[in-house]
Amino acid sequence: MTGPTLPIHQINISANGVDFVCLSQGEGPPVLLVHGFPDIPQSWSAQMNTLSSCGYRVVVPYLPGYLPSRIARDAAVDKASLVYYLAGLIEQLSPDDNLHYIGQDWGAIIGYGLCAARPELIKSAVLMAVPHPAVVRKYLLSPKHIHRSFHWWFFQQKNLPEEALLNDDMAFIDYLWSYWSSEGYRDDEHVRQVKQCLKQPGVLSTALAYYRAMFDNDQADRALSEIHARLSESTTIPTLALCGADDMRAELMREQANYFDGKYEYLEIPNAGHFLHREQSDRVNDILIQWLKR
Repeated sequence: MTGPTLPIHQINISANGVDFVCLSQGEGPPVLLVHGFPDIPQSWSAQMNTLSSCGYRVVVPYLPGYLPSRIARDAAVDKASLVYYLAGLIEQLSPDDNLHYIGQDWGAIIGYGLCAARPELIKSAVLMAVPHPAVVRKYLLSPKHIHRSFHWWFFQQKNLPEEALLNDDMAFIDYLWSYWSSEGYRDDEHVRQVKQCLKQPGVLSTALAYYRAMFDNDQADRALSEIHARLSESTTIPTLALCGADDMRAELMREQANYFDGKYEYLEIPNAGHFLHREQSDRVNDILIQWLKR
C-alpha cells in the first residue's frame, strides 16, 4: 500500500553545461529516474507517486536538449557526453552520497555508462528495455537487429527523419509507441504530451542527434575520451535489468549477465512491451520497491 499523493515540484540545476529542469516528489533517499525516446519525464508518473509515498525523494529530469532542459546548440550529445552531463546532475543532487538510478531506453543507455565510468555515484541501478552496450555491439549488424532497431539507421539520414517525424501530426511517434508496446495498449494522452515536447524548437533535432552521435565519432567530445573508453566495461554496481516480455529486445537482454561483476538480476514483465513501466505500472512498481528495500 502507498500513501497519499505528494506534491510535485520543479527544480532547476545547472551542471556540466546543461541547465536541467527536473520534477521532484517526496523526501528521503534520492532516486533518479531518466526517460528515453520518444518520451518525457511524465512517463514515470506512476513510479513517482509510488516511490515518493514509500519514503524516497524522486527526481526526474528532462534529458539535455528536451526543453525546458537547455543545452548549447553545438554541444556534444554522444554517449560519453550524456554520461558526463548526468554525472554532473547527480553530483549536484546528492553531493554527500550516491543515489539509486532507474532508467528506460536512453535512460538505460546512459545508466550502463554511468555504472561503468562513474560507479562511485550510483548506489544501485534499474535498467529497462535496452541491452548492455557490449550485447548491442555483438548483434549490431545482424539483419534481425537492424530490422527491430530500424529507427537507429533511419535517423542517420539528414533532414528526412525530421520531416517524417513532424508529418501528419507526428504520426511517426504514434507508430513507434504502437510498434513497441504490447498488443492493444494505448497511451494517447501521454503520447500527445510527448509530441508537444518534441515539437518545440530544437528539441527534435537534439533528440535525433543522440542517435547520430552513436555512429559518428566526429561528434564525440574528445575531452571525454576516458569516459568513452569505459562505457562498455563490466560493473560491480548492484543492477536489476527489466524488459517487457513482448519487447523485441528481451532476447538480447537475456545474454548480458556476464557483464555484471556484482549483484545482478534480470526479470521480464508479462504482457508488456518497451514501455513496461507504463504498460504494467503496478507490477513494475512492486518490483522497484522490493529492489530498493533490499
